[in-house]
Amino acid sequence: MSSLPSSTDVPRPSPQLVVAGDGLPPDQRGRAILTLLIAVGLATLDTAIANTALPAMALDLNTTPAASVWIVTSYQLAMMVSLLPLAALGEIVGYRRIYIWGLVLFTVASLLCAVAWSLPSLVVARFLQGLGGAGIMSVNTALIRFIYPTRSLGRGVGLNTLIVAVAFTVGPSVASAILAIAPWPWLFAVNVPLGIIAVVLAIPSLPHTALSAYSFDVRSAVLNAATFGLLILAIGEGAHQAQGHVVGLELAAALVCGAFLLRRELRHPAPMMPVDLFRHPMFSLSAVTAVCSFAAQGLAFVSLPFFFHHDLGRSQVEIGLLMTPWPVAVAIMAPIAGRMSDRYPVGILGGVGLAMLCTGLLTMTFMPAAPTVWDICWRMLICGMGFGFFQSPNLKALMTSAPPHRSGGASGIVATARLLGQSIGASLVALCFNLSETHGSRFALGFGAAFAGLACLASFLRLLTSNPYAAPLKK
Repeated sequence: MSSLPSSTDVPRPSPQLVVAGDGLPPDQRGRAILTLLIAVGLATLDTAIANTALPAMALDLNTTPAASVWIVTSYQLAMMVSLLPLAALGEIVGYRRIYIWGLVLFTVASLLCAVAWSLPSLVVARFLQGLGGAGIMSVNTALIRFIYPTRSLGRGVGLNTLIVAVAFTVGPSVASAILAIAPWPWLFAVNVPLGIIAVVLAIPSLPHTALSAYSFDVRSAVLNAATFGLLILAIGEGAHQAQGHVVGLELAAALVCGAFLLRRELRHPAPMMPVDLFRHPMFSLSAVTAVCSFAAQGLAFVSLPFFFHHDLGRSQVEIGLLMTPWPVAVAIMAPIAGRMSDRYPVGILGGVGLAMLCTGLLTMTFMPAAPTVWDICWRMLICGMGFGFFQSPNLKALMTSAPPHRSGGASGIVATARLLGQSIGASLVALCFNLSETHGSRFALGFGAAFAGLACLASFLRLLTSNPYAAPLKK
């Protein structure tokens, strides 16, 4: 652990130890949340711009479109296998250390991406960038819990959701603008100065939190990486109709590793795979809600561009504009829902939002053959409003249904549920197109509505449970 930074790296008088519920003083809180928002925005924006720029990168690196997908896959895989281990390590060495070093690695890896000279070098740099992104995303919600007082936590998670939505919205536009005036390496180079600013803000402002007395479980970390890595590979290759015995072996190996991981974690007082938190109905239902809702989002966001282009005959410029209402609505609704979650039960807020998402996706599925721009936009707005209305309250429910000393485990599940749901959704889109090239996009939207419906049911079931760790709702 000697390589990790300690609180003595930066001179500061008597570091303030913050416990959940207290929050930081207002001036320090502003700087702390700013560094989190910059880093989360960069990690989200980087995913969006990399997807947009894949054709340009494949052409410049003299590689095939199929091989260029590893530029995206390596980043996602690195995040998936390291989110929970880094969240667990954050409980042991401090969330701020994991966040700062994750941000440093993300910034350095962005520079390596910018100077990459071949596909293998870029894939390796993207893997390192994914590890850095995991360091940021695995603990950012845990840090929000200690930055804001419990009574105002909804405001904090609402801001976090807002930044993710804005970054997701402007990502393709930013990528197109940069590519119009500069080559693709500048897509990654722009991260470097912003990452440095975030590090400078983070060191003096992020809270020092109580540390766990348990040691890091290396065996669990290896089993976790094997379980989730093999699972994502099996889902992806299965959706693309790879050889059955290959997919079967990957899935079987994932299940075996998962069984060994679960058996080991059941005996651990602070497990890396937080099985202790899943004993709380509120936490379990919130995690199920998150996975299903992000699967619905993944199904929609991957299939809609194909739907607009192949089924409705829209141009690339029109597709970008037609995709905009959803994330814009999320950006508007997320802070509102976050504030409302301080006053109203998350089961109701999440259920209403997911019912809207389900309704919006159903109306997209059965859209007429020649819709007007307004016919498309109002449906996208319903989807975005519903998703934004659910997201902030659900994030708050996941964090507050865990005791303060297990905030790292809860934060890891927040990021893992998001990435797992999106990966499942994207893979099911490929399966839908393999089933039917003509109607694949409509099938995917129908599957998305079904996942949103399941998430809605799970959210309303939370009204039958209690949350002993949450603050009382405001009158």
